[in-house]
Amino acid sequence: MRLQKQYIETAVSLPITKTFHYEVPEPFQDRIEIGHRVWVPFGSQQVTGYVLGFSKPPCDTPIKKILDVLDDIPLFPADMVSFYRWIARYYLHPIGEVIKGGLPGGINAAAVHMVSLTDKGRVALKGGGGNHVESKVLELLKKNDALTLKGLNQRMGQYVPRSLIYNMVRSGSIDLLRKIKPGRIAPKWEWYVTPREGGEIPGRFSQTRRKLLEAIRAKDEISLKALKEIVPTAGRLVRLMAEDGLVEMVKRPVYRDPFGEPIEGDTSAPELTPEQTEAVFAIEEGLKRAGFDTYLLHGVTGSGKTEVYMRAVADVLEMGKEALVLVPEIALISQTERRFRARFGDRIALLHSGLSDGERYDQWMRVRKKEAGVVIGARSAVFAPFENLGLVVVDEEHDDSYKQESGLRYNGRDLAIVRAKFANAVAILGSATPSLSSYHNSLTGKFQRLALSKRVREQALPEVTVVDLRKQEGRRGKMWFLTRELKKAIKTTLDRGEQTLLFLNRRGYASFPMCARCGRAVRCKNCDVALTFHQGANAFRCHYCGFTRSGISVCEGCGSEKTILLGLGTEKVEAAIKELFPEARVARMDRDTTSKKGALLRQLKALRKGDVDIVVGTQMVSKGHDFPGITLVGIVCADLSLNFPDFRAAERTFQVLSQVAGRAGRGDRPGKVILQTYNPDHFCILTARDQDCEAFYKEETPFREALGYPPFARLIQLIILGSDQKKTFAVAQILGKICKRLRMGDDMFRREITILGPVAAPISRLQKKYRCQLLLKGLRAGSLHALVTRLMKETEKAVRESQVKVIVDVDPVSML
Repeated sequence: MRLQKQYIETAVSLPITKTFHYEVPEPFQDRIEIGHRVWVPFGSQQVTGYVLGFSKPPCDTPIKKILDVLDDIPLFPADMVSFYRWIARYYLHPIGEVIKGGLPGGINAAAVHMVSLTDKGRVALKGGGGNHVESKVLELLKKNDALTLKGLNQRMGQYVPRSLIYNMVRSGSIDLLRKIKPGRIAPKWEWYVTPREGGEIPGRFSQTRRKLLEAIRAKDEISLKALKEIVPTAGRLVRLMAEDGLVEMVKRPVYRDPFGEPIEGDTSAPELTPEQTEAVFAIEEGLKRAGFDTYLLHGVTGSGKTEVYMRAVADVLEMGKEALVLVPEIALISQTERRFRARFGDRIALLHSGLSDGERYDQWMRVRKKEAGVVIGARSAVFAPFENLGLVVVDEEHDDSYKQESGLRYNGRDLAIVRAKFANAVAILGSATPSLSSYHNSLTGKFQRLALSKRVREQALPEVTVVDLRKQEGRRGKMWFLTRELKKAIKTTLDRGEQTLLFLNRRGYASFPMCARCGRAVRCKNCDVALTFHQGANAFRCHYCGFTRSGISVCEGCGSEKTILLGLGTEKVEAAIKELFPEARVARMDRDTTSKKGALLRQLKALRKGDVDIVVGTQMVSKGHDFPGITLVGIVCADLSLNFPDFRAAERTFQVLSQVAGRAGRGDRPGKVILQTYNPDHFCILTARDQDCEAFYKEETPFREALGYPPFARLIQLIILGSDQKKTFAVAQILGKICKRLRMGDDMFRREITILGPVAAPISRLQKKYRCQLLLKGLRAGSLHALVTRLMKETEKAVRESQVKVIVDVDPVSML
């Protein structure tokens, strides 16, 4: 066994596409496994590496030895290595960064320089040699065993030049050593206390200690943290009791609790509808086949898709396998988690970015140690370290939030299907409004479509009334966006004691503030966009980079202090509703009101309990939430996303309108939707009104096919970013020229690939970076990847020297 583990293949946590081989010293060979992190020398530095396998180096060149093994148990199972390799190849991303991005944050070690005093330095200190700064450094190091360079600067109260440090090292007065600094996240430990038998209570024993001892004996074992809630000074008193032989103290690892309030268990499952029964039976048959299958669960809003998921999860757990459940946003996890925890108890683990690094690490290790068989999470949960995965569920599969827009630009839905394929598992994609690509795959037989066309308990779909905003011109005013029909419907709903949801997918108060004198827009200094006025903060803010200006700023063009607040936002709608209905309890749900930890859960709880009459919200309220008290949905302006320069604009508009309409009438009372629009005759508005997915797909599909866009083509977008506008555009032109030359020089590329651009991006400047785009469309992913790989290799030197960044976005979602 040791000979087999003499050499390892390792991916390092750096932007390097290659893997590297290292020798494993004999002391480590017994405990090193695939999935371990190792500390390795790399050039002149030391970095974290990930063990991918055991193999001899491809050539006889001398190889370096690993310095340490950083984990007690491997962080990921061996069978995930092929999954990581696939991701690196498909998304053209360094495999070390793929693995690093999939693991919990804050765990990677780092190398730090430590300075310490030598014997020669102590002699020099006594002799009083050296300049003032050197003497001060030596004095500090005499009082401290060793300091990092950063710590030395802080203690000195000034920056100590590196040249001075290096001179002192050469003179022998100090040592400069590189040491491993552990990651900031590690297992959490707590003290536990147990009673000892036969211990005699001393004669002088206070009532406080007696109270503590009674609590310890009553529980048989209790944490010191719990004892401190009884007696704040328990720490000192318990240690004295341990010295007297009355109790024993032991330190144990504990998990940080990411869950909210306790959930009452409910293992009873509701009776299935005939359509649910058919869907559950089809999935059960797929699970029994023990092979890869993908099902598209196409169910109208309120049709009981979650119950189908839970039945499938129960079947998988009974088989001794594991299940992964993905939801698009953290806002949805709370609702899903409550339902699953009620059914499956402590077999549930959570993985999402809303957890602290420590909580996420603990949940990861629960899965790794097989203490949890079901993971619920957002897109990053696709990397959960399961060894025996049997089921992958992707709820609201159409949602763009599954796409990561920085770093490794993966799509969580697509990776979920790939993960299921590698594990020979079943994948279920669920949605009331499936993406056009998934729907197309169901028509071609790649996915098996399971339909839920009716709501549970025979509830009717809400009645949708379209209101033409073009006919409201005669009734202008500060509340022009609230039509007579919508205000009347809100009043009727309030009178009945029911809840209303008002939807506008734009936060803030005014989205287009401009100078009243010269007409100049109030723009971001870092981005090519107008700022949004936020009334609560009395500030203009950029929703892309976070730049903020005071609300009383003067115009940069003419110096005028007067600003016209044009455009809409949820703040303006909220203010108007409070003015119109002062007796109503109004809440606003958008990123501004839910950014603090726990704020979103509190708002959802208040809405569920009926403590809110009217909620004004953005897209986060449209996704899968189940609030039986909401009987009216008002869509303030349905056209905001319709005219975006994006081939998916109509699809996104149809999906969000259908989804938000589906929040109405999910309880015992029928629902109603008021849909306000300037485009009442557009097919996506009409099909959303009728909640007719098939009609929408029949209208949209011919456009996609004629123009060669997904699902009839594959896309790779190159985004060129730079601080210098001329350099950025010049590099974009070079890339475009070479790309077109490579295409013309290869028959396959010429036959299968179309190149669009390079052009300035629709938002040509973001976060101080100028932006250009080059879009490649191809019939097959293979030919696109081959062309882009050759292009990046040929232009690598020119791009590096220009200090311009090129991002490769495979299967892009945002075209802005």
